[in-house]
Amino acid sequence: MSENEKKLSYKNFIIPLVLVIVLVLFFYSGLGRYLSFEALKENQGALKEWVRANGALAIVAYMLAYAAVTIFSLPGGLVMSITGGFLFGTVWGALYIVVGATVGATVLFIAAKTSLGDPLRAKAGPWLQKMEEGFQENALSYLLVLRLVPIFPFFVVNLVPAFLGVSLSVYFIGTFLGIIPGSFVFASVGAGLGSIFEAGGEFSAKGILTPQVIIALVGLAVLSLIPVVYKKIKSKGS
Repeated sequence: MSENEKKLSYKNFIIPLVLVIVLVLFFYSGLGRYLSFEALKENQGALKEWVRANGALAIVAYMLAYAAVTIFSLPGGLVMSITGGFLFGTVWGALYIVVGATVGATVLFIAAKTSLGDPLRAKAGPWLQKMEEGFQENALSYLLVLRLVPIFPFFVVNLVPAFLGVSLSVYFIGTFLGIIPGSFVFASVGAGLGSIFEAGGEFSAKGILTPQVIIALVGLAVLSLIPVVYKKIKSKGS
């Protein structure tokens, strides 16, 4: 075996091992319980005080934490998004969500484009073939649709474009723009969470995606498909 082959073999082994170790530590250490609405309610005062005391450091820490959750596909993305609105308000919270999620997704995309892609490809599972035709038709429009409407799991949409030849620029733009509407929805919910906690109420994530919100997101997804429809009409007319 050549030196290069040994290096590739080592990388293909070490990355899934690191992912497994991180997931085991995450659950075994009990960190998972902090990514819950119950933990947010219990620690709301301390969290808000920490944000006030640390300013920019708190913002950077939040975005890095969101990026880490995205990179390692940890459960808790919804809690992180709503926490962003709770701590920073609707507008700034949405911005920090978008930045954290985009950075994390981009890091994962770059890893999947390298020799580390083989173990990550297995993680994508059967969704790879289901999404292939859409990305070949119009990568940016299809990615925007997948970001706007959760047809496939978020971590799958993070990985699959890397295996289907989508460029980094298209992936970055599609991810950044596509998650803005949803981020505003979650941040606005989080911004109103304090009043629910103060009233002694319990929060449930079931009511977030109301019919009105779903209709709005689907409408945006339809708009993002206009280039694909136009391309098909033009090809038929020529």
